[in-house]
Amino acid sequence: MDRETPPIDVKQALLDPTSVFAAPEDILANGALDRDTKIEILRRWGYDALELQVAEEENMTGGEPNILDRIVRALLALGAEPDLERRPPTKQGSI
Repeated sequence: MDRETPPIDVKQALLDPTSVFAAPEDILANGALDRDTKIEILRRWGYDALELQVAEEENMTGGEPNILDRIVRALLALGAEPDLERRPPTKQGSI
């Protein structure tokens, strides 16, 4: 019996990817999302991961473990290039 992919709350996934997906690889495997939506969700998750790195540098620990490498690998698997157009003016940078 085939199991269908459960519907995804795209607005929630864009707002807080970790509330919808357990891992970046889950975004890749989701058949209900188009490529552009997957890339946008991964980029937003990547920005959150970069913010965590900055917080750790400033001795503010806590939160999820850093998964930035997995996010970057997922973006590369989708053929996404670094988003140099929308670089934030902070030390987080962008992916």
